[in-house]
Amino acid sequence: MKTITIEVPDDAFATLRRSPEEFARDLRLAGAIHWYGQGFISQDKAASIAGLDRTDFLFALAHARIDAFQISDEELKGEVELGLQARRERLAAHLPHETGAH
Repeated sequence: MKTITIEVPDDAFATLRRSPEEFARDLRLAGAIHWYGQGFISQDKAASIAGLDRTDFLFALAHARIDAFQISDEELKGEVELGLQARRERLAAHLPHETGAH
């Protein structure tokens, strides 16, 4: 794992009432949520960056009011249409087949 160093104002920890360790953890989580919300990284990668397991990352997303599923309207529409077509095909397979004229 890489280590980075950033400069923050001297009073940042007192103002936020956070220890340097808590501040660093919050920054990792904020970055992971931001990058996930923008669609740059997967949930697994974001959870790893945040130092959380995937379940805890999902809870963090909910707390931050970020959708856990990143999908466009068009992608969602396509998925729904595929699901409907698959259901139609399964139902059609169970319908009695016509055998000709009476």
